[in-house]
Amino acid sequence: MAATITPKNPELFAQIEKSFHSHRENSIVNGNIIEIRPQVVVVDIGAKSEGVIAVSEFEDEEFAVGDQIEVLLEKLENDEGMVVLSKEKAAHKQNWDKIVKVYEDGGLVKGKVKSVVKGGLMVNVGVEAFLPGSQIDIIPPKDLNEYVGNVYEFKIVKVNDIRKNIVLSRREVIEAERAEQRAEFLDSVKIGDQVEGLVKNITDFGAFIDLQGMDGLLHITDMSWGRINHPSEMLVIGQPIEVVILDVDKEKERVSLGYKQLQSNPWEAIESKFPIGHEVAGRITKLVPYGAFVEIEQGVEGLIHVSELSWTKRITRPSDVLTLEQEVKAVVLAINTDEQKISLGVRQLEPNPWDEVETRYPIGTTIKGEIRNLTPYGAFVELEDGIDGMIHVSDLSWTRKINHPSEILKKGEEVEAAVLEIDKTNQRISLGVKQLENDPWSEIDGRFKVGDLVKGTVAKIASFGAFIQLEDDIDGLVHISQLSEDHVAKVKDVIKVGDDVEARVIKVDKVERRIGLSIKAAEYNEEQLKKETQAFDALRPSSDLVGLEQAFNLASEEWRPGGEEEAAEDED
Repeated sequence: MAATITPKNPELFAQIEKSFHSHRENSIVNGNIIEIRPQVVVVDIGAKSEGVIAVSEFEDEEFAVGDQIEVLLEKLENDEGMVVLSKEKAAHKQNWDKIVKVYEDGGLVKGKVKSVVKGGLMVNVGVEAFLPGSQIDIIPPKDLNEYVGNVYEFKIVKVNDIRKNIVLSRREVIEAERAEQRAEFLDSVKIGDQVEGLVKNITDFGAFIDLQGMDGLLHITDMSWGRINHPSEMLVIGQPIEVVILDVDKEKERVSLGYKQLQSNPWEAIESKFPIGHEVAGRITKLVPYGAFVEIEQGVEGLIHVSELSWTKRITRPSDVLTLEQEVKAVVLAINTDEQKISLGVRQLEPNPWDEVETRYPIGTTIKGEIRNLTPYGAFVELEDGIDGMIHVSDLSWTRKINHPSEILKKGEEVEAAVLEIDKTNQRISLGVKQLENDPWSEIDGRFKVGDLVKGTVAKIASFGAFIQLEDDIDGLVHISQLSEDHVAKVKDVIKVGDDVEARVIKVDKVERRIGLSIKAAEYNEEQLKKETQAFDALRPSSDLVGLEQAFNLASEEWRPGGEEEAAEDED
């Protein structure tokens, strides 16, 4: 028969046994600190044995032997016969229930940012919670580390009871506060009020100013009375600024702001400060293809158009003669107060050399100048600095057909010419070289007569004949029918450029400026010559015998001084 042990104090034994059985695992119980060791704290919860809790679970809390604390009973007995306790898990269990209640009620919770993790921050709100980067602030933060250690209010946006995950948002708290501030601001503000704000954002068209939760737009046109290229020239993000309310739209929650309106308008009485014709000084602020902007006073700019830079020089780009920040002088040409525009001119600082050009270069006088440029239609001659005259290609010779001025002129050489015409409005002077001599065609009938035997050199060949250069650069035409007694199919079969020939004059036309020649009639008697002249006159001017100038245009090959080219024109 087994022996029965009777306790000395049955009441105490019953109390301990009752306490032991009342402690359920995963429940929160009270315990007393009975000993503090270097790594653990020994706690008595009234069970068969004591439990230990790691010192790290107490964090920065102060504790001492005899303190009563709440702990989570994880196990009544482990492999070593010890009670397994956790102070941290007890707090977590208690706080989790509070967090769930706050989440269900839509309230806010305070927490301290513990660390930076991937995608956001870890926050201690009694339990660990995750704050995504997108929910930290209205403006995306640049450095998450600046939040570590700070305490904020958060809204709980998600709770996962199974995984024990909590997601927070600080952004929603800020937005709610700002919405309340916006409502208060819109109810109290009115047009004309001056308010303080901070530059929140800068764009190409202006800047957004934070007005205690309300964003107002300061447009670039309302920043300065002068012209600015970009708002960043005046403002930086975070800068405090005083502005004036220009417009309020309560329904759309929009506020328009002004900064320049706090300063006096420099365009008021602008005409009295800068009268037309008045000389001003200023600084070049911008160069554009059509001109240069000059600041002549704070907030006041004028435009020097490219055409107003010089009387004589053709300037295509202002940047060729001006630079940014350069100090310049100019003359006020016009003012438009409505559009706030001032037209300026630089060339007006000096006399216009074209005003007296007719006095310096009277029509009919002979000038000397250097050939500055050659073009297909003429040669430009420099008369003085900035003033050129032009010799048209048709005014180079009375007798020769010049296709390009380079045939007789060279760039850089000095030439004499007569002043033919002056156009001050368009700033043009027409010159002529041939006008320095008498027109030989005016006396042509005295120099060449029908029947005269003349000598010359083949200058050009065309399908219809050959041009013979006679004395004094006068050309005569030998029609293909006048080359030989025999039938001629191609001019080049009988004659070539550079050949010296002897021919008989069979036609002199002073009006049409042409001389008809005949090589085959060189040995004709008077009667034969008369018949040939009649035959020559019978040719149709429009086709068989064209005018000299037109004939030269049709000639496919030409003779140039010093050239040894042979004519090669097929008659097709």
